Amino acid sequence: MRITIRDIQKMKAAGEIIPMLTAYDATSAFLAEQAGVPMLLVGDSMGMVVQGHESTIPVTLDHIIYHSQIVVRSTSKALVVGDMPFMSYKASIEQAMQNAARLMQESGVGAIKVEGGEYIAPTIDRMVQAGIPVMAHIGLTPQSVNQFGGFRVQGKDKDTAEQLMCDAQAVQDAGAFAVVLELVPTQLAQEITNRLKIPTIGIGAGPHTSGQVQVFHDLLGLFPSFGPRHSKQYANAGQVVQDALTAYVNEVKGAQFPTAENSSTMSDEILDEIRRLWR
Repeated sequence: MRITIRDIQKMKAAGEIIPMLTAYDATSAFLAEQAGVPMLLVGDSMGMVVQGHESTIPVTLDHIIYHSQIVVRSTSKALVVGDMPFMSYKASIEQAMQNAARLMQESGVGAIKVEGGEYIAPTIDRMVQAGIPVMAHIGLTPQSVNQFGGFRVQGKDKDTAEQLMCDAQAVQDAGAFAVVLELVPTQLAQEITNRLKIPTIGIGAGPHTSGQVQVFHDLLGLFPSFGPRHSKQYANAGQVVQDALTAYVNEVKGAQFPTAENSSTMSDEILDEIRRLWR
């Protein structure tokens, strides 16, 4: 039985910290669920770590649906949240409703995520009323990275901090079941967490949120040259994989692989018959 949004909210009420991780394919989804991650995000971060883009902007709804289908199919317990990509929900409430419904129907995710605060609250309200569970996302919103002028901490001055407080309250009032706080000062994230009833999921927002979300590839060091400050590399899997692939290349070139142990045989009688056919 899958974890629900109510289970996630109960975790906050019980003081249980919520781990969340991105997943984009069968391998990442299976491994994350086996590790006990209760909530998986099919994030538009796939634009950078899967598709090789410099931002999340090129990711489309079709991309999210395709990868969400895989993650849902590869898990049985985790709550899977599908990201609504750039401009798939901001043109109008009607557009947001149609695209969110399509994402849920075609992929089977248990919830969707949208970026934005006060201005997106009416859209969240309509979707929630229609039966679509919504996770909000405020602070540094990657889909607006060009407007921000890069990946910068948000809410460091009085005006922007006050706006983030208003954004957090607005998305809760609109019915969001949780809210991601990205690149927000630790003290502000703690204040927001204390004031809200819904869980806050931090990324670069300090240790006092209700939970944490990180990118699968960052934690495993699959891109050794990339290490965002808000992330921690728990393994240097990228180097391990590269060493293994290099060993494979060298063994193939040196005729060391495959060996008899990696091969199968047939009887000499049948081989002789085959040879006669080709004379």
